[in-house]
Amino acid sequence: MTQAKPGTTVSIHYTGTLPDGTTFDSSEGRDPLTFQMGEGQIIPGLEAALSGMSVGDETTVTIPPEEAYGAHNPEAIQQVPREAVPEHIPLDLGTQLQVQTPDGRAMPVVVTEVTEEQVTLDANHPLAGKDLTFAVEVVGVE
Repeated sequence: MTQAKPGTTVSIHYTGTLPDGTTFDSSEGRDPLTFQMGEGQIIPGLEAALSGMSVGDETTVTIPPEEAYGAHNPEAIQQVPREAVPEHIPLDLGTQLQVQTPDGRAMPVVVTEVTEEQVTLDANHPLAGKDLTFAVEVVGVE
């Protein structure tokens, strides 16, 4: 039976949960997630957990932040003057926006606080700093 290893195409069904049991992502009701092992297409900790698995294998693995989306970086949180934000931009808490970096790249941010004077934007990945648990079933290895 073929095992998941670099160069193979792997398909999985999965449910990802946070430490409090909240589901943050799942393939339930969708096609399986298909990716190429060794190409960095999924988080490193999940790829490592799948290495050597075959069709029909199941596992539950908890992945620390450093093997997922990294630690929460306080330097990725910026405060900008409220008057610098155009009026047509929604500033509801949790709103995802894109800002342009000084070198011209688009960077996703989330509005985390709004006062009369300033807006706080967080460029951390929403799952940064969190342990992630995945219940996984391998449904294809080619």
